[in-house]
Amino acid sequence: MKILLAVDGSDQSYEAARALGHLAPAESLIVLHAVNVPQPAYPMMMPEVSQELYTTVERAMKEDGQRLLDRTVSILPFNTGAPTKRMEVGHPADVILAVVEAERVGLIVLGARGLGPVQEMLLGSVSHRIITQAPCSTLVVNRSMKTLRTVLLPVEGQADAEKAEKFLATKPFKEPVTVNVLTILPFAAPLWPVGISDSEALKEKAIASARDFVDGIAGKLAKQGYKASGSVTLGDPGHAIIGWAGSTKPDLILMGSRGRAGAARFLLGSASHTVLHRAPCPVLIFR
Repeated sequence: MKILLAVDGSDQSYEAARALGHLAPAESLIVLHAVNVPQPAYPMMMPEVSQELYTTVERAMKEDGQRLLDRTVSILPFNTGAPTKRMEVGHPADVILAVVEAERVGLIVLGARGLGPVQEMLLGSVSHRIITQAPCSTLVVNRSMKTLRTVLLPVEGQADAEKAEKFLATKPFKEPVTVNVLTILPFAAPLWPVGISDSEALKEKAIASARDFVDGIAGKLAKQGYKASGSVTLGDPGHAIIGWAGSTKPDLILMGSRGRAGAARFLLGSASHTVLHRAPCPVLIFR
């Protein structure tokens, strides 16, 4: 598939470049940097002076951008696909989305850069907009991906599972991975209405049904060549996924966007939103 690597010179964008070493070689690899030139901040400035200042700043930023692209390409892992360096002027999110659409990109790879004192809890505004509006899958690299051997795959339902199976059938990873298929029963205490005497039996029946569901998905992934297993847990989906990832330490979380109906392209579901903001590892949102 075509891969677009968006870089901005942050540590996370360099980690995103290195993460390409764990993906299957790209059909074509676009290394993109957006030059977001600020407009002069003085409204009383003469137009000729304003334009000269803008041109000077743009030239300097493009020179810096070219050095950034050269450095990024120099650290790309071996066999990631022949890179094409590309620099565009404009707001980064607008530039990335435009190039993705024009080039029919299949996967965006970018670093997540939060701002402020709680940066580990927040996505940067650019990465958040890309995730919510991009028409293709997106890998968000929030820290170094030293290895890619284990993948946590939370699934919400049959449609979600089928999309995951279709994505994994493309063999997106360079080396074999072990996939833990996880589904969450979104129960809250009390689990059942007061007065139901066989609540424990009903709970066990629900868990057994969920286990059959994830085991069935794991079986299908095994036929694709993956080593896969199924797991079931209870709780709020987003926090349950984060808790499971914290205890099992996957190298990657792979999940759907979980947007709803017509808003799917613009809104993340609550589970995806929680995971993206708190994940202890990189997250790949498939579409």
